[in-house]
Amino acid sequence: MYSKREPENDSIKKFQVDSEEDTVETGGIIVDEDSYLKHLFKMSPEKGFDLLFRKYYSKLCSHSIRYVHSRTPAEDIVSEVFVNFWQKKIYEDIEISFRAYLYRSVQFRSYNYLKREFLRQGEEVQEADFKTSTDKPDEILFYHELSEKFDNIIKGLPQQSRKAFQMSRLEDKKYSEIADELNITVSAVERLISRALQKIRSELTSYLI
Repeated sequence: MYSKREPENDSIKKFQVDSEEDTVETGGIIVDEDSYLKHLFKMSPEKGFDLLFRKYYSKLCSHSIRYVHSRTPAEDIVSEVFVNFWQKKIYEDIEISFRAYLYRSVQFRSYNYLKREFLRQGEEVQEADFKTSTDKPDEILFYHELSEKFDNIIKGLPQQSRKAFQMSRLEDKKYSEIADELNITVSAVERLISRALQKIRSELTSYLI
């Protein structure tokens, strides 16, 4: 059992932010990561949230990029997940692992982003209660196929169009910067990206409706 006092700073430091391990050593005792986080949230929600954010923010951004193929929206999606997690105090009654909740929320919001971006649908699918349920096999398969489909669409774009799209979405470069690097006009960049978006929209439709 944990003591009623807050974990000391040395214990928090041993929780490796960049580690893929699901255990942590505290007070000479190795415990699972979620038990440690739940204890920390109970003692100090601010410290628990800070640690959770530092451990998962970058990883979740990379995870979202797998679906939306754009850095800025991915960062916005992850920020929204953390804001929702904090404002609604999800940490108080979560029944699954923190990692599972965060990854499922990011997948769900990434899916909604794609629907808005490529199908121009204003209405979003309602968010399920991820606090108490684990991944279902059909959900795992769906998101895997969605990510794979998007990857294949991008790979299938003409080389110049693919470069322009990735420079704009993944590197956040302005059209003028892309034009300079590719040695083409800004209007040519606009056409390349427009064609890429049309191609993506047409081929993703069956996965997003």
